[in-house]
Amino acid sequence: MKLPDTMTAVLLTHHGGIEALEYRTDVPVPRPGKEELLIRVSAAGVNNTDINTRIGWYSKKVTDSTNAGGAEGFENAADADATWSGIPMSFPRIQGADVCGHVVAVGEKVNDTRLGERVIVRNMLRSYVDYRPFECWTLGSECDGGFAQFCVAPARETHAVSCDWSNEELASIPCAYSTAENMLHRAAVGAERVLITGASGGVGSAAVQLAKRRGAQVIAVSSSAKAKAVLSFGADQVIDRDADLPAELGEGSVDVVIDLVAGKAWPTYLQILKRGGRYATAGAIAGPISEIDVRTLYLKDLTLFGCTFQEDAVFENLVTYIENSEIRPLVSRKYPLANIADAQEDFLAKTYPGKLVLVPPQVEA
Repeated sequence: MKLPDTMTAVLLTHHGGIEALEYRTDVPVPRPGKEELLIRVSAAGVNNTDINTRIGWYSKKVTDSTNAGGAEGFENAADADATWSGIPMSFPRIQGADVCGHVVAVGEKVNDTRLGERVIVRNMLRSYVDYRPFECWTLGSECDGGFAQFCVAPARETHAVSCDWSNEELASIPCAYSTAENMLHRAAVGAERVLITGASGGVGSAAVQLAKRRGAQVIAVSSSAKAKAVLSFGADQVIDRDADLPAELGEGSVDVVIDLVAGKAWPTYLQILKRGGRYATAGAIAGPISEIDVRTLYLKDLTLFGCTFQEDAVFENLVTYIENSEIRPLVSRKYPLANIADAQEDFLAKTYPGKLVLVPPQVEA
């Protein structure tokens, strides 16, 4: 296709509230480097990490929940450490950790047989940090992402997918499902009893499906209003998020906890773990500061996993699961890219289960 000179995109102009997002129609179309692809974006999922990055929640000066500053931002967030990497963000930035689209141009070292492929992009990129262990370059944070008509990505980390899914369904996979699969991978989850917090959201619903795929008995924590939806994801049992977990389940009753919430309830997760149990986390939407009784940790021989970096197999496995029809996301609603504020407000309000997806204006092929 003949590439236009400019495109529609949403620019993050600074750390702050929703007002920091600027919808533009005159952003230069990027061009792929030698080992990159240019993707015409069909859809891009809405994720907690995009909101956390916008509001500067990763800054150590912020101790509140995501929702406390999700709409207005945090005045005390420090730009110096408000990103995944701890390196100050360059503005303006096109956010969007999820990308689904079609390859429309390739760099000089990329085979042109890739033109036309429908693809998704690994959001925790490793190419730009030379595949060093425990380092990653995050799409939509350290480089421009999917909230635009076009996006550049490394060819090596852009995966063609063969399936009958909609673009919106595919756009639900990269961030949420890789985050969930990574926690299960790190904790080596198998046919055992697993508790999953935040189970109605994008990552939580993914974790339910992926844990069931591994043969686990899944106990999901969610609001009672979304219990039916969570059961439809495959959960064996749903417990209200305000319940007393040790009283409800019994102490030492769970093999693994997959946690996205943290906050004040965090100590109870260690209480319900069996001796030798495992805890994995990739989020703290209820607040990043929690108390730990170290005696519980060592007397029960527990293992705690913090999960950000992803081994190559995690994303590669997800593509296989899709093509083998082993998982399927729930897309509750899609929005035009121009309505990103409405999408993020609905996300923060936890209005819908599963995933919310943005669709940019489509460019003729």
